[in-house]
Amino acid sequence: MTAPADGFAFPGSPAYDEATQVFNLAAPLAPAAAATVCTVDQIRGVLRRAEREDLRVAVHTTGHASATAPPLDRTVLIRTRLDGGVELDSARRIARIPAGTCWGAVVRATAGSGLAAPHGSAATVGVVGYLLRGGLSFYSRQVGLAVNKVRAIELVTADGSVVRTDAGHDPELFWALRGGGGGFGVVTAVEIELFPATRVVTGATFWPAEHAPRLLSIWQRWTLDAPRDVTTSVRILNLPDLPEVPLALRGHPVLCIDGVVLCPAEEDLPTARDHAEELLGPLRAAAVPMLDTWQVADPAAVLDIHLDPASPVPIAGDHMLLDEIGDEGVAEFLRTTGESGSPLILAGLRQLGGACSTAPSDAGALGHLAGRYVYSAAGAPADEAHEAAIADRCAAIRAALSPWDTGRTAPTFVENRRQPQRHLAPDQTRAVHRVRARVDPDGRFRNDVLPHC
Repeated sequence: MTAPADGFAFPGSPAYDEATQVFNLAAPLAPAAAATVCTVDQIRGVLRRAEREDLRVAVHTTGHASATAPPLDRTVLIRTRLDGGVELDSARRIARIPAGTCWGAVVRATAGSGLAAPHGSAATVGVVGYLLRGGLSFYSRQVGLAVNKVRAIELVTADGSVVRTDAGHDPELFWALRGGGGGFGVVTAVEIELFPATRVVTGATFWPAEHAPRLLSIWQRWTLDAPRDVTTSVRILNLPDLPEVPLALRGHPVLCIDGVVLCPAEEDLPTARDHAEELLGPLRAAAVPMLDTWQVADPAAVLDIHLDPASPVPIAGDHMLLDEIGDEGVAEFLRTTGESGSPLILAGLRQLGGACSTAPSDAGALGHLAGRYVYSAAGAPADEAHEAAIADRCAAIRAALSPWDTGRTAPTFVENRRQPQRHLAPDQTRAVHRVRARVDPDGRFRNDVLPHC
């Protein structure tokens, strides 16, 4: 179902309900009006009416980041579902992706090509929001932040102009769009550069949480000089007793280490196997896993390893970028996350370093993440008391990890507008504001800007 002919749908209508659907059920959106758009003409129609009625405009696709949105009164929310599929140019290693596409469709389009995209860990995440907020993939230590692979962006600005920007066409706008925090218009398509990925070594290994102190220490020490072709994460999981959760992992805390070793060509496979074994061998020797799925696979398998939910769920949590934590930081992380009865479903550390910690010369506003680890924690609040318990636990973890807090964030991991966050330096923020003021002088998209941007 699409929006009515005039572009707008209002509370109580099926079209409004469709346009305002979010993946995070704990953060529903209630704009004054909403529209699902499939064409540039529909976008222009919505923008014309928004101008006539003096409404602000916000944009989303899947609503994974709905908790970061401000109140949307006097705002029309646009849900992008642009017509057309993924266009793959294997010779140029370029994919053109319409706004509204999710990563699962991109992975299917590139299957068998020997190429991969810097996608996240979930097939249901929208491409545009993930990319333009930075994007941290399981390939990031080798290929950098996903936003660094964006080669062109197409959008409709507040005055209805259709713009294509790249390094040679309005490079200032191209710079600001790539990590600047939104508020520039309605993105309709992106072009991204793909990279060689014939095979991967990927999977997840799980142990009872009682082994976490020793295993996490081994993992942390390995990260100090880990090969760049390996990107991993470690998580304490408290998974519910549900049929979709493997039986061995239900109802009690477990430690999970998962990740990917990138294998660009078949001749790289022996090295990839060796790099995986350098990590996994000492871990498996230290404690017998409950479940171990690491294997050589096609790149499409990367979407299956992280156990991300496939359907909308309520989520509340927290996030920080951390410096090197050492033994003391490992102990504090485990002290505040590892016990049974935690209100959190997960608390984890994602490995940084390598290419994701170094901005290329042609980077946009957000070209790298200055830190050693991405910390994130989340629970699925069932009621107000549970939500309060999640918030209290997140506050306790934040306090315990504060000595290693960089003060920065990775925007795709930010859970809400209230938590401390700053992903750009002050001079970058001022430069982005100048670009935003140029392309949207009336502030029509000011409700589409990330917090502290």
